[in-house]
Amino acid sequence: MNKVLIADDNTQITKVLKDYASKEGWGCYVAYNGEEALRLFREFSREITIVFLDVMMPRKDGFAVCKAIRAVSQVPVIMITARSEDADKIMGLDIGADDYIVKPFSAAEVMARARAILRRIPQQEESKSRKLVIANLTIDIDNYMVTIDDKEVPLTKREKELLWLLASNSKKVFSRDNLLDSLWGYDYFGDSRTVDSHIKRLRAKLDAFDHPGWNVKTIWGVGYRFEITEP
Repeated sequence: MNKVLIADDNTQITKVLKDYASKEGWGCYVAYNGEEALRLFREFSREITIVFLDVMMPRKDGFAVCKAIRAVSQVPVIMITARSEDADKIMGLDIGADDYIVKPFSAAEVMARARAILRRIPQQEESKSRKLVIANLTIDIDNYMVTIDDKEVPLTKREKELLWLLASNSKKVFSRDNLLDSLWGYDYFGDSRTVDSHIKRLRAKLDAFDHPGWNVKTIWGVGYRFEITEP
């Protein structure tokens, strides 16, 4: 079953979109600000198949939410906004939105565009678990279990989420801001010690085990990347 995350601070709009989605048998998650949208996405990312995202939301705007989602997922995003300027449309599409609809809109059209986008995307099996095996490392994020050589690594919940994010996107370099937005879900205006301290503790726990085939690597001046190496 398709499940949509609807994020808009206008309760009338969320109600109309939810009603239309429900009539088609879709499940719905509803958020009324950007931070709530990211919290719901992080919690239910395995279930959410598409996102309807307003641009002008309190606490975090739709552009920031879309950027944070794109750092960890390729789930389709349709941006819905009252801003019709070409620059806004281009920005939304450039940061990863799949479509851009200007208010006022027809809810039926939004659903039609959503169906068209989903038809182009191979659907994953609902039973597929989020489990990653790299050399002697196994990350089962659904059960929050991390093992090396079949021995459990005593990581905190946040450390497991951090390791999963890096390892499941091993070709991507994450800046500190990427990691803060994706895992903490808020705009961070201070220094980068929050991320750095978590990386330091994560490495210390991982380094208690032999892991010649992979490592959490610092990309100086940029951020961090999960590196798969030859043992």
